[in-house]
Amino acid sequence: MTMAKENIFLFVPNLIGYARIILALLAFYLMPCCPAPAVFCYLLSALLDAFDGHAARALNQGTKFGAMLDMLTDRCATMCLLVNLALLYPSYTFLFQLSMSLDVASHWLHLHSSMMKGATSHKTIDLSANPILRIYYTSRPVLFCMCMGNELFYCLLYVMYYIEEPQVWLQWLLAACGVVCLLKSGISVLHLITASCNMAAIDEAERERGRSKAQ
Repeated sequence: MTMAKENIFLFVPNLIGYARIILALLAFYLMPCCPAPAVFCYLLSALLDAFDGHAARALNQGTKFGAMLDMLTDRCATMCLLVNLALLYPSYTFLFQLSMSLDVASHWLHLHSSMMKGATSHKTIDLSANPILRIYYTSRPVLFCMCMGNELFYCLLYVMYYIEEPQVWLQWLLAACGVVCLLKSGISVLHLITASCNMAAIDEAERERGRSKAQ
């Protein structure tokens, strides 16, 4: 008896991923006029990122497509929010552009090098690799707090633009999340360096195999 062919696109983690995309698009549509519902949709989309990972592990439905969908949704959502912030705070446009470039470049190269090494996700790394990245990816509370703190920082910047006199607790929360954002940017730099070294090692191994075959 032949087993029914699995439909990767209908795996539960990927369905959650599609819901995240819909919520993110709704948030982008609402951002020019409706700060509160826009932030709600955006943060809900970001929060669901934790649930698709749990679903993938619980149902044994981890896939390369899901990993790519997850990473692209994260990067595109943050990038679009930063574009909006650049419009609201034009004097800080360069910093927002720098953050977008670092975020996209580091994660793309990290994911690509991980896949070339046979990993199913950019969150699956060699435990002998950089100790900071090891803690970042193996400690789920650390990963959650870093990602949510980073997203919350940008969301607070967006919301506070529409508040004439923000309360003190909001300012303190913004400052705390700003520290998290800086730490996450540092991790992105480590991503970029580590992934570049991994890609170079892959290139060296392939060139060595090519020389061996030629001989």
